[in-house]
Amino acid sequence: MARLGEGDKRWIVEDRPDGTNVHNWHWAETDCLEWSRNFLTNLLANKTLIDGEGNLKIRTKKIEKLEGEAYVNIRKGKIIPGYELNLVVSWEGEVKEADGSSVMKIEGNVEFPYIADENADEDPEVKVMVKDEGPIGKRLKDAFVVKGKPFVLEQVKTYVNAMANGGPAKEEGEVKKVVKKPAGAGNVALPPPIAVDEKANVVVAKKEKKKEGFKTITMTEKFSCRAKDLFEILMDENRWKGFTQSNARISKEVGGEFSIFDGSVTGTNVELQEGKLIVQKWRFGNWPDGLHSMVRITFEEPQSGVTVINLTHTDVPEEDRYGNATVVENTERGWRDLIFHRIRAVFGFGI
Repeated sequence: MARLGEGDKRWIVEDRPDGTNVHNWHWAETDCLEWSRNFLTNLLANKTLIDGEGNLKIRTKKIEKLEGEAYVNIRKGKIIPGYELNLVVSWEGEVKEADGSSVMKIEGNVEFPYIADENADEDPEVKVMVKDEGPIGKRLKDAFVVKGKPFVLEQVKTYVNAMANGGPAKEEGEVKKVVKKPAGAGNVALPPPIAVDEKANVVVAKKEKKKEGFKTITMTEKFSCRAKDLFEILMDENRWKGFTQSNARISKEVGGEFSIFDGSVTGTNVELQEGKLIVQKWRFGNWPDGLHSMVRITFEEPQSGVTVINLTHTDVPEEDRYGNATVVENTERGWRDLIFHRIRAVFGFGI
């Protein structure tokens, strides 16, 4: 064995003057507790869950407690998250009369006693509590369990996915990858190639490649109903409220706007043909600013009483504004589980 300091220098890990972690030899650990607090606040605080259904209004208020630890280790490019958290979110419920006047307001908490990396592939335990256990309090608590519990679980799942992708360490790593080359260095970026149309004697720029970072969702679904009935369900705000149990505002005019799932999705009608075609511009609230996608739904009746719809949802971003790479998966699941399957269940259109 070589004496201390006399080993082959190629195998000695040295501190570099520029601070570079060569080949990610060392563990790089990032404390994520404060980042987790801010991330979960954005996901869970001040969110309206029920607004008017059954003369109830329920919204989350703020993160009351976030205790434990959260960190991300990165070694040789491998992300190793670690977290054990106790999370408490406060919420407020209100019962109103038919005229809109308030009958009573009651507060409560929803607690996740143990959110941990070891259980990342499972739904964590959720405890819903209300400060007044009377009849109205019980009614509000039951409503929160039905509508609020799935919402808070989905947001925690978003946090778990963000940690699996590196949390704040991912953002820091992407910044470090950008290295400026000195002036006059090789590999100078060239302008886009051009093509010459010799017959027209015109210089034409070649088309750019399809933009990266976006996906297309395609889906075919069959229903036991007439096409016009299914078209009407998708374009009627009262029916949307019925099968999604969420607020909706839908214009039936081309150029008109719509807002569904309590405002989580907004957009504009581009083209409408009753019983045949719906084309809409869609945007989700957690997408980066300025991004819109296009939804195209065609209706066919191969036989009487059977309708087949073909969905094409283009320009769906792969990541949301927080860097979570679950947008495409969640959007596809939303179409299947929250729209098509619920239409079958509520209206009896199953095949």
